[in-house]
Amino acid sequence: MEGRRLPPYRMRASDTERDRTVDHLTVAFVEGRLDLDEYDRRVGLALSSVLVGELWSLTADLPRTGDGVPGPRPVPDREHRSAGELSLPASAHGWGDEWRWWTGVAVILTGVWAVVSLMAGEPVPYWPLVPLGIWGAVLLAAAIWPSGEGPRESR
Repeated sequence: MEGRRLPPYRMRASDTERDRTVDHLTVAFVEGRLDLDEYDRRVGLALSSVLVGELWSLTADLPRTGDGVPGPRPVPDREHRSAGELSLPASAHGWGDEWRWWTGVAVILTGVWAVVSLMAGEPVPYWPLVPLGIWGAVLLAAAIWPSGEGPRESR
């Protein structure tokens, strides 16, 4: 076997090659090319693959990252929703971050309210409700109308 080399697809896969394959699958999942079950199945197979050819078969039906495959045309969000249906903003991760900030501020303001109530010897009106309510309403409005258009008037 000294004079012959194995074809690349029969060579043993490295951890780096497995990680690259998982990254490729993750990009395909985020782009909507794979559903959650298919993504989970392929990631499991990638992490347990022994040969490079096994890794190649997991991404053979997906475009390569950076190939310049044109993405879908942006379509206004309202065309995809039925009446009364809510949708998350384009960046659900950012939306979650906003709510984490809101929760953190709510804890701090409630702590300040509790200290003031203890110092007064009786519960004072829950004043954090005003800033938290306004902020929460703005976050909910951003979730309902992510484009910033606001509610449409019915004709």
